[in-house]
Amino acid sequence: MDFNKIIEDNKQNIKNIIRLITREENEDLEQEVYFKIWKNSDKYKEKGSVKSWISTITKNTSLDYLKSGYYKSSQKSTSEDYDLASIKDKKSSPENNVINLERQKRIIKAIDNLKPKFKEVIMLCEIDGYSYEECAKKLNCPIGTIKSRIFNAKKELANNLQDLL
Repeated sequence: MDFNKIIEDNKQNIKNIIRLITREENEDLEQEVYFKIWKNSDKYKEKGSVKSWISTITKNTSLDYLKSGYYKSSQKSTSEDYDLASIKDKKSSPENNVINLERQKRIIKAIDNLKPKFKEVIMLCEIDGYSYEECAKKLNCPIGTIKSRIFNAKKELANNLQDLL
């Protein structure tokens, strides 16, 4: 297992998962994920993809971080922070939450209504974070086909969701 190549190929995916779960850039967590990958590389079994295995390690490490005492203590606010936090955010009203939820439902429905070949590449490249090359290998088709399908899928989504843009 070529550790450097694995890290290079999955670096952006690791950052994205950490940011998605913790809502922050966290280089310490990235380093911890790299260490766990290295430490457990002998335990990896060729049953699934390396990317899925690394994504699971990253997800679990991020969730462990959120449960940790360090994270919780850093989140405790001083009275000054509490005063600032208690000021109501106009963007986070129940009405806006409902609007955002409806918006998400419409986007998901629009993706579900795409042709299967378009939906497949959107899910792999835009949602799961696969590169065009990885997607082409996974679907066993040329990169140009992937790019074309992504372009056409995005064009169709833009047309169907024009009022949200």
